[in-house]
Amino acid sequence: MRQLVQMFAAVFIVAFGLMYATSLLNSSQGYSGGNTLTIYNWGDYIDPDLLAEFEEESGVKVIYQTFDSNEAMMTKIEQGGTTFDISVPSEYAISKMKEENLLLPIDHSKLPNLKHIDERFMNLSFDPDNEYSVPYFWGTVGIVYNPDLLEGEAPTSWNDLWDPSLRNNILLVDGAREVIGFGLNSLRYSLNDTNEDHLQEAKRKLDALTPNVKAIVGDEIKMLLANEEAAVGVVWSGDASEIMTENEKLDYVVPEEGSNLWFDNMVIPKTARNIEGAYAFMNFMLEPEHAARNAEYVGYSTPNKEALALLPEDISGDTRFYPSPELTEKLEVYDNLGKKMLAHYNELFLEFKMHRK
Repeated sequence: MRQLVQMFAAVFIVAFGLMYATSLLNSSQGYSGGNTLTIYNWGDYIDPDLLAEFEEESGVKVIYQTFDSNEAMMTKIEQGGTTFDISVPSEYAISKMKEENLLLPIDHSKLPNLKHIDERFMNLSFDPDNEYSVPYFWGTVGIVYNPDLLEGEAPTSWNDLWDPSLRNNILLVDGAREVIGFGLNSLRYSLNDTNEDHLQEAKRKLDALTPNVKAIVGDEIKMLLANEEAAVGVVWSGDASEIMTENEKLDYVVPEEGSNLWFDNMVIPKTARNIEGAYAFMNFMLEPEHAARNAEYVGYSTPNKEALALLPEDISGDTRFYPSPELTEKLEVYDNLGKKMLAHYNELFLEFKMHRK
């Protein structure tokens, strides 16, 4: 009996020790908010060396988690199961998060490096006066293509995607706004169109594209295109830059009908625990040298005018990724369409994907 009691006592001591160790570990990892910073960002969207440098410079431990869509990110923040100190949503998501009271206002006095941001990327419609967000990256949606795998001319229009020579030779990003958007653009409609007749017309046209669509994929689209698994891909500009680095045969174009001009900004969710750490990190990322290194690593366009001057000429002078004002005037920012219309876009996109099967 004594041996049994001793065994139970030993088990209890070990279990208590594990619980205590776990508590300490959780505290050190930021679950208590202390000297840690929890960042929620898109996958492969920051130079990891910068995270390490920030940790060393600030003494703050960074916990870095990723999401693959604005919708997934918003749902997780709204549910509140995990506390994030910084997130990096896109423009329409920022507008929606503001409406739903999910963000803290930004104190500009705590961000002296905000002065380095180009005025063109401040005070935009989705966040007037940048009350809730700080510019991080911007870019376009367009077409990556491999000239060696094309039978005809290089694409210049969204309508070129419907060419019969591209049968089973197109990869699409797995995004409702992007796919429904270029369907609308191909008909010369706004990618924010809410007219039901126009939406159904775009859906029918997209259904007619399905013989040409090899797959609708996520991040793996970069590897597939670089490995020449398809001739054409509809991608974000930063992904295009990365793909083209891996395979110099490829090129990128923003179609003549227009496309999406997107912005990803840093925000502080309302449930953040380390607000001072969030400001320190944002200001660190706004430092021109850091912003330039981040842009060179990630491949997306920086809104930081001082950082742009530090980039190599073959990057800063590449009009495919830093397009002229004449082109950007033809591009549209995604509007916050509201829950009902956004759900409708998602339904149409799901129907399109099911139509392929």
